[in-house]
Amino acid sequence: MSGILQALREQQHQMNPKEQILAQFILEHAHEAVHLSITELAGRSGTSTATVSRFCRSLLFKGYGDFRMKLSAELVQPVSAKPFYQDIVAGNTLHSIAQAIETNHLRSISDTTRQLDLTEVQRAVDALHDARRIDLYGMATSGMVAYDCQQKLVRIGKMAQHWSDSHMQITSATSLGEGDVAFAFSYSGETPETLDALLCAKERGATTISLTKFGANRISQLADIRLYASSLEEGMRRGDMASRIAQLHVVDILFTALLSLHFDDYVPLLEQSFQEVKKYRKEKGR
Repeated sequence: MSGILQALREQQHQMNPKEQILAQFILEHAHEAVHLSITELAGRSGTSTATVSRFCRSLLFKGYGDFRMKLSAELVQPVSAKPFYQDIVAGNTLHSIAQAIETNHLRSISDTTRQLDLTEVQRAVDALHDARRIDLYGMATSGMVAYDCQQKLVRIGKMAQHWSDSHMQITSATSLGEGDVAFAFSYSGETPETLDALLCAKERGATTISLTKFGANRISQLADIRLYASSLEEGMRRGDMASRIAQLHVVDILFTALLSLHFDDYVPLLEQSFQEVKKYRKEKGR
């Protein structure tokens, strides 16, 4: 199942009755639906064009055309390239465990890449490049991803700080303003502490970026720039592993894009930080 269909299945119960009917039709007839006009889809599903438009916007697509194009792109991927996520079960051999984790990580990276809106990625890169100061918010596993992002940004001279303590997130967000960036990491998109910090930063005029799982959620709806990681299959007992890899994949894309697009600005700083660490380690005999 594609990332879009998976997100649709997860959110179906939250939709109004007409949207649930439309969602069920798309889930059962995805390959047919992507070839239908908005009027034809409304007629075939027993809904209306207004319902289809509202349905697409609620899933954070720009419209029906955007939804159909991205779903179609996912459906043409070869089946062999989309193995099922593997759950943790008792008594597996080490070989099968290694294979399952590889499958999960590769699938999360592949699904995330296909779901990326490159226009939003470019906006995020521009915002990070122009930022006077960058706050990074994330709790638990997402906090680890935020910290990884901080380490990368600091190496190229950006004033970036990861905050995992909920009180410090708010304290820091309070002092942000125009020209600053607040970047929220939350796979669920519903982490209360991260949501509060992002809201505070937005109220102070900072540009807000979110990295959440694909689909509608409160944090992404609040953010000015919305980035998404893959939506994992339900039932995974250790889904935080694949979600972490998916989020790190997006961070790596952002960082590499920053370096590539502003090579002369950042690569000398990156090289300098590397050489300085190497020098002090050598002096201390490490």
